[in-house]
Amino acid sequence: MQTILDGRQRALLAGFAHANVLLAFDYDGTLVPIAPTPAEPRLRETTRRLLIEAARLYPCVIISGRALDDLSERLEGVPVWYLFGNHGLEPPPPGIVSPTPAGEWARELERLLPDDPGIVIEDKRYSLTIHYRNARDKRRAVEAIDRVVAHLPDARALGGAEAVSLLPRGGGNKGVALQQACRWFACDSAIYVGDDATDEDAFSSTYPEKLLTIRVGAAADSHARFHLASQDEIDSLLEILVDVRAR
Repeated sequence: MQTILDGRQRALLAGFAHANVLLAFDYDGTLVPIAPTPAEPRLRETTRRLLIEAARLYPCVIISGRALDDLSERLEGVPVWYLFGNHGLEPPPPGIVSPTPAGEWARELERLLPDDPGIVIEDKRYSLTIHYRNARDKRRAVEAIDRVVAHLPDARALGGAEAVSLLPRGGGNKGVALQQACRWFACDSAIYVGDDATDEDAFSSTYPEKLLTIRVGAAADSHARFHLASQDEIDSLLEILVDVRAR
């Protein structure tokens, strides 16, 4: 997996920047650093400024695992074209008002997981995330989460940064959201930037055919083609995209 910031990739980035391209970003671990608790991550001022500039130059969407209300509050004042919450499950399609079984999953997890204040269940109505970053025994926590999740009906587990997200099996995901955004905004190419297993559905998307995938942190088993060495390099990538498009 090559770094996208290598000078040899400047022509590739320029080619996408001059095309009818959609910019799509994950939030946690991509636009903001991973933090000890879900409430903490906020955009750095430099990132916010560059993202505002990028959203004025390109069709730009955010596809996050966060609930939509939470994501909207954190990106207030940033003129992105669209926000997808809950890994693309939110907002739901018109006419669909029933939530997923996330509440039922949360109750079952609370009943069966170890009594450890470091294991936090975040119920986001359409999906949920089990955080174990602060668990007393992370290995035991992961084993317990895997054991319980395996028996939850219709739950699809996606690993993350010391967290496990649960989505309804066969439902929407970040890849579907990326495809929808490309169609809605009539883009025939896209750049997608994410950081963990919840982004693999977007990294492996077959539409659009011209798709530049970038992962924060190299991983041999990822479908992403390029990587950023660390989260703070998102500013360098945004700066290049803004500069090339502005010229």
